[in-house]
Amino acid sequence: MELSSPILDSGLALAATGVPRLPHTADPAEARRAAQDFEAFFVAQVMEQMFAGVEPDALFGGGAGEPAFRSLLFQEYGKAVAGAGGFGLADAVQREILRLQEA
Repeated sequence: MELSSPILDSGLALAATGVPRLPHTADPAEARRAAQDFEAFFVAQVMEQMFAGVEPDALFGGGAGEPAFRSLLFQEYGKAVAGAGGFGLADAVQREILRLQEA
């Protein structure tokens, strides 16, 4: 019986121990890009939670479309923060990606 799923077809495969084997990259720049993307996502999620209870200002608020576009704004803020050095999370994630691939 052969199993097929989007996860298995994407390059993730289970080792004999049941731990997924991640696709390898020989390119540290690609690992850095993935780490920065993760940090940008993390920052966006933190900002979204930070502003969850803040109501828009009636005078300078974004109007009826603000709730729809607020998450997009947080995504862009996350990318800007991660691109400017961020919290240092990308450095740790990149080290872990490379360490896992060496094992």
